[in-house]
Amino acid sequence: MAGEGRKIVAQNKKARHDYFIEETYEAGIVLTGTEVKSIRQGKVNLKDSYADIKHGEVHVHNMHISPYEKGNIFNRDPLRSRKLLLHKREINKLIGYTQQKGYSLVPLQLYLTRGLVKVELAVAKGKKLYDKREDIARRDAKREMERAFKERGRM
Repeated sequence: MAGEGRKIVAQNKKARHDYFIEETYEAGIVLTGTEVKSIRQGKVNLKDSYADIKHGEVHVHNMHISPYEKGNIFNRDPLRSRKLLLHKREINKLIGYTQQKGYSLVPLQLYLTRGLVKVELAVAKGKKLYDKREDIARRDAKREMERAFKERGRM
C-alpha cells in the first residue's frame, strides 16, 4: 500500500505477528511542533501502542515520541495520548468493530504524506498461540522452498 510521496517513519511489526488484520484506515494525528520535528528525525516507537474510542473521539496511547533536542520548554510528555482525526462515519464503523468481542485498534505504521503525519490504524483480532506457530511454520516452509530453488538453479 506504499503510495507516492509516502515516507514511512515507524512500523509496528509486532502487530502483524500478534493480530489478524481485518481492515485498515488512514488517520491524521494531532501533534505539537516539537513532536513533528522529532517524528521527522525518526524518533518514534509504535511498539505496544493501541487506540481506543471515548466520547466519539479516537485516541492513540503508548506511542512514544522522543523529546526534540532543541525543544526545551515546548517538549511534551513522550507517552501522552494523542487524538486521531477520522471522519464521523469511520469512527462509527470502528465503534461497531470494537464492541464485538476480540477486536482492537492497533496502529500499524506512522508515515509522512505531503508534509503531514499520518497513522495507518488497523482493526485487528488477536491471534492465539497456535495461530502464531502456524504462521512461523508457513514462513519457514516458504524459506526452505526458496532455498531449494536457489540451490537447484546453481547446478
